Amino acid sequence: MSHPDRELPLVADLYGELQLAEPSQKRTVLSHFPGFALVGIVSLAALWLSEHYGPPAILMGLLLGLAMSFVNADKRLSTGLDFSSQTLLRIGIVLIGMRISFNEITSLGIAPFISLIAIMVVVIGTGIVAARLFKLDPLFGLLAGGATAICGASAALALWSIIGTKRIDQSRFTIVLLGTTVASAFAMTFYPSIAGFLGLSDKQAGFLIGASIHDVAQAIGGGFSYSPEAGEVATVVKLSRVTLLAPLLIIIAMIMQKMAVKDTDSTTPKIGLRQGLPWFIVGFIALITINSMFQLPPAFVEFGNKLASMLLLFAVVAAAIKSNLGGLMSHGWHCFVPVVMTTAMAFLLSMLAIQFL
Repeated sequence: MSHPDRELPLVADLYGELQLAEPSQKRTVLSHFPGFALVGIVSLAALWLSEHYGPPAILMGLLLGLAMSFVNADKRLSTGLDFSSQTLLRIGIVLIGMRISFNEITSLGIAPFISLIAIMVVVIGTGIVAARLFKLDPLFGLLAGGATAICGASAALALWSIIGTKRIDQSRFTIVLLGTTVASAFAMTFYPSIAGFLGLSDKQAGFLIGASIHDVAQAIGGGFSYSPEAGEVATVVKLSRVTLLAPLLIIIAMIMQKMAVKDTDSTTPKIGLRQGLPWFIVGFIALITINSMFQLPPAFVEFGNKLASMLLLFAVVAAAIKSNLGGLMSHGWHCFVPVVMTTAMAFLLSMLAIQFL
């Protein structure tokens, strides 16, 4: 029998759950309250700022959470913060599936959808290459590339749940969140103007905006700011990009499992090694399938979408509060390079793709 204080092997944290099972902390319902209440208050403040001043709620939650990061030394908050950044995150990922159906693929057409797949692959590859060039962890480049290629913060949260905090720590994850959120806001502001300057058609502008802006709401908003027709195209293109999240999560989960097995020799006990996909990915895919096969009540879908957005906001706030701000600053400007390079690559490839529309 192994000693209880012995450090568990890395394979045990395939989905980043070791921090949720520390034996030294007794977790009860009441022990969750202080951290959860703090996350809830900060999230409500972020929503208020977003509604009254316009910036994305995710960005406001991220910045407010970082400003509150000094409180994470209080151990009374750790249980609630862990619950918000892990369990609520995974429930939110499941509910994202309610926004997606396979009908988006058929309505977009085969050629444009293949273009989106190619853009996704190249953008993710760019993130990995950029990370290697600047001597960063390739998994960090994968996280940045996946977030840029799919749907910004939501994709970053989903990918981070699979990669785990042992491989990508809170501060580096926060860098990806901050970088993709700011880049998406920048793109929503300037891409429609660039499309107008170039004299693009509504279809071309809609594809460009939907294929290159990270956040779903900002991509759709950017499209409609160009024209109603461009907004409709941007909506279909962006939702088609989001459908790629499901196969990407499956592929990354399989890769992480193979890495875990490779990192573990025959003498090391395979504590906690998972077989198959984690429950939240299975739930995510199940909801996509249900939403594709059946017409769900609009009120139910709207409630699920709002709940998913709220849970993801809670997860972002909790992750930001748990971040070490000093450690975040110590990483340096070069940690933002993968996000910048993948954002630029997504734009350039989208510009190339619209030449064939």
